[in-house]
Amino acid sequence: MLKYVKGSLENIDDVEMYPIISLLIFFIFFVCLFIWVITAKKAHIEEVSNIPLASDEDLFNPNNRES
Repeated sequence: MLKYVKGSLENIDDVEMYPIISLLIFFIFFVCLFIWVITAKKAHIEEVSNIPLASDEDLFNPNNRES
């Protein structure tokens, strides 16, 4: 089966660009994610980390949130 895929790919012009583009998209995504994590505010991270522990009242009533 691999020879069919390899044979098809050999006939496509500039096929070597697709893995490079995929790697760049992957790398850029994770660099952006890393930058977002480093620059995120601690208050936001604490609020999001407490969501699984919050009751339904706390989630749907914005007046009960601690600031």
